[in-house]
Order: sequence, then structure tokens, then C-alpha cells
Amino acid sequence: MTPVLGRGLPLTLLLLAGAAAATDPLPAPAAAAAAWPADAKLEAQGARIGTVTVNIRPIFDPARPGERKALFRLADRWHVDTRESTIRAQLLFRPGDLFSRRVLDETERNMRDLRFIREPEIRVTGYRDGLVDLELLAHDVWTLNPGIAYGRAGGKDSANILLEELNLLGYGKHIAIDYSNDVDRSSYTLTWRDPNFGGTRWRDAITLQDSDDGSGGAIELERPFYSLDTRWSTGLSLEHDDSIRSVYRLGHPIAEYRRDALRGNLRYGWSGGLRGGWTRRGIVGIRRDEARYAEVAGATAPAVLPADRRLIFPYLRIEALQDDFDTTRNLDLIARTEDLVFGARYAVELGWAAKAYGSDRDAAILRAEASRGFRLRGGRSLFLAGSLASRIEGGSPQDALLAGELRFYRQTSPRGTFFASLTGQTGHNLDADHELMLGGEDGLRGYPLRYQTGEARALLTIEQRIYTRRTIWKIADVGGAVFFDMGRTWGDSRFGPTEPRGTLKDIGFGLRLGNSRSALGNVMHFDVAFPLDGDRTIDDVQLLVSTKRTF
Repeated sequence: MTPVLGRGLPLTLLLLAGAAAATDPLPAPAAAAAAWPADAKLEAQGARIGTVTVNIRPIFDPARPGERKALFRLADRWHVDTRESTIRAQLLFRPGDLFSRRVLDETERNMRDLRFIREPEIRVTGYRDGLVDLELLAHDVWTLNPGIAYGRAGGKDSANILLEELNLLGYGKHIAIDYSNDVDRSSYTLTWRDPNFGGTRWRDAITLQDSDDGSGGAIELERPFYSLDTRWSTGLSLEHDDSIRSVYRLGHPIAEYRRDALRGNLRYGWSGGLRGGWTRRGIVGIRRDEARYAEVAGATAPAVLPADRRLIFPYLRIEALQDDFDTTRNLDLIARTEDLVFGARYAVELGWAAKAYGSDRDAAILRAEASRGFRLRGGRSLFLAGSLASRIEGGSPQDALLAGELRFYRQTSPRGTFFASLTGQTGHNLDADHELMLGGEDGLRGYPLRYQTGEARALLTIEQRIYTRRTIWKIADVGGAVFFDMGRTWGDSRFGPTEPRGTLKDIGFGLRLGNSRSALGNVMHFDVAFPLDGDRTIDDVQLLVSTKRTF
């Protein structure tokens, strides 16, 4: 979580806010569906796709009540419209393909991940001579984000000065220049991302960072598995980070060390496509994971420095994904369509690092992941996920981490949801720089950041979420929550013993502002939390301001 205020709403539009109004629904599709067969019958008849029309509506639609204001028209005039070619590059179908509602739904899911449009919808607009005409309807959003940002979590402040464009000249390119100042460092960052390089399925991303304690950067070029039926994928990524890391006890830094890390991955993947409701993939590649550690001049060093490591290893990864999705609203977002993944997903990765490949040791590398969702009665849903990562050196596990997550949702009313989550991680012989932390920025909202540390941790969160029909001048959808958090850590890290504080609990309430007209698509959090345990040095009230991707 990066606590920020201002990234959730573009500053230019945020200045317009000041009055509340009822939310207007998106325009309903034309009620002409009865003029042609249902989707299932079209598929059974072997219908093919005819014309495909792209209809991108403005940020504020003058045809809708409440959106005719002069300032809204000015925002639409200043905004660069998304180009039709940018949208067509995302489509998983083309004229002449067999009509498939599943492919249309998957295209909509993919496009909901795009940050420069909202609420994409693909609908049938005509049927003749075995050809189905389609229209893709979506709304542009504000993509230029100049502003000053502020955030607070765990009793610490952060600030940003940002100039960002997420749809450069309407082509979907993302460029940003960012100055940030937080508890760890002050940094200047330049970011570039292109989701469709040259109008193809290739993606590229570049990040350059200069900080007061070091520098870093990353580059990535890939052709991903962009659909369940994609037959091949490849990619290359490199990441470098040279920075100072702090060791925390009870929310206070007690020591520092320098980490110089380099990671790389070169991979190729193949798949037989979607068959019988499942997609199975194989991936082969080479990874590099290297890190060197040193003391920081003039600073207190930890009792034990992390051990240097250099792992270079080929690997094989096997994945299986089940095609089972659903959509909803007012769960993790406010007044936006959300995609729920109910299908089972499994992945197992095996690698072998050897001195013959340039590694500093011989070790087997193991990674495994699994997740699945369950539809329960009474508007309830349950999602489970787990992962395991470990090195096997000399027959024993090293830097092993087992993690699990449970998320439960129950709709208590048309505009209310009960939410509960339980997360846990337990480590074994963790590398010193991988100690687990728990505090204000990790979900234990009533306590300082990095308040507890150890080799294992658990966190329970319970929330009653409220989604209103109110907006702030058609820009931010208003919601709220009351919450209870309970968590703790166990064990000592290799940096030395931790301060035991047992199980910690807090209660609180908060305001949520869902960003409906900006490419950032975030939910702004304004929380007030009250710690129920801990020592006397903790403030009785914790104020948190942050921006997250979800509620």
C-alpha cells in the first residue's frame, strides 16, 4: 500500500468537488435484443461476426442530467479522446470469427483492466445472413493527473508531486514523472508503459528511479498470455535496486544496511488453448536473483548483515486455469463493475541453481500457488488462495514461506456488504531481509507501521461496508466502513529478537471515495482507528489517509 491523497482523484477535477448528487446509472443498452436470437442460439447456428463498431463516450455526457455543467464540458474539451485503433488493438475477435459470448465477456474483462476507459460493454446490434453486428460501448476517463499528494499510515506521513498521463495522445501509453517523500526515502521516478507496442500484443515498460539513498530501474518487454486461448507467450524483464533498508522494532528504525539487488527473467510459454473449460500452460525460462549487502557509513548496523546471494537457474512452470468468472458491483469497488474469479488456478514451478550456471550455491527452487472461489447461498462468496516458496539446500528448506488467504463476502443489503479476511504467513529459515512485519501500513490500522516483526504473522479483518448513491459532483462515489482488525507476529528474525506484544486489536471507521471519472480508478481511504492493545507510546487515535485499488 502506498498512502497517497491526490492520486485517487486528479487535482484538476478534485477542485470542482463541493456538492453531493445522486448517482446516475450508465445509459441502458438499446432494447432491441428481441429482434435476433439469443447468444446461445447464435452460437449453435454457427453465426459469425459482421461489423464491429467502437463507440467511446466522453467523460461527462451532456445528454445525461447533471452532466451539462460548463466545467464538465471544459474537462471534455481538454481531454484527448481515446483513439479507435487503441481500443481495436485490445479486441480478442475480428470480423469473420465465430460468434462467442465467452470471447466477448473475456474481452470486456481485459478492457476493465485498462485504466483509460470505464465500463466497457459489447452488445449485439444486428443480425442478418448469419452475421452478427457488434458495438463496443465505453466511457473515457480523465487521464492527466497533475497534483500534490499527501498520505498518512501507521503514524507516518508521505507526500508526492506528480505529473502523469495514462493515455498519451489517446494511444493508451502511460508516462509519469513523480517526486515522493516517505518514511524510507525521497525519490524521483520516471515511468513509461505501453500496453500495445506498435499496435501489437507486445507490451513494454521502463522505470528509472533516483533516490537520496541510491538508485534503481526496471525494464520489461513481453508478449503475455493475453487470453485463455492464447497459444504462446514470451518475455524479458530486468530490475535493479540499490537502496538503504531499515530494521524496525515497535515502529522505530534501530539499524540500517545497504542492499544492491538485481533480478532478471527470460521466459517462453506455450499452451493448447482453452479446452473443456480449462487452460493449461507450460513455461520454461531462466531467472537471476542476486543481492549484496553492506553496512551504511555513519549508521548503526544490524547485529547480523543479510548473507549475499546469487542464484541463476533454469526453471519449468506448469499452470492450469479454469474458465469460471462472474461480475458484480459494490463489493471491492464503488459503483463499478467488478470481475470475480471463481475458477480454480494452480501453478507449480521447479528450478535448479548450480555453481556451474554462475550461482554461489547448489539449490533446488520450489514455488507453488493455488486459488479458488466458491459461490455460497444467500448472496455469499468465499475465495481461498495459498502459496509456497522455498530453496532446498543440502536437503533442508531455506528461506521457505507458506502463505494463505481467505476472503468472505455477504451482501447484507442492496447497498451493504459484510467482509472478512484472514491472512497468514509462516517462514522457516528466512533470509534476514525477508522478515515479516505487521503494522499500520499492513492492515493493522490502529498501530504504527512495522510495529511487530517476526518469522510468522496472521491478520484478521472484519468490515461492514456501505455504498451510498451519493457522489461528489459526479467525480467521486461515496461509501464508508466500520472495521475491526486483529493480528500478531511470532518468532525472531535473524536480525535479532523482537519485542513480544501478543495479539493486537483495533476498531475504527472510515470514509471511502471511489474514483469514477479518473484513469487511476482507485478508492481513497480516510480512516480513524483506535488501538485496543499495545504500549503507552501509541497514540490513542490513529488517522490514516491512503489510496488503494480496492475498498
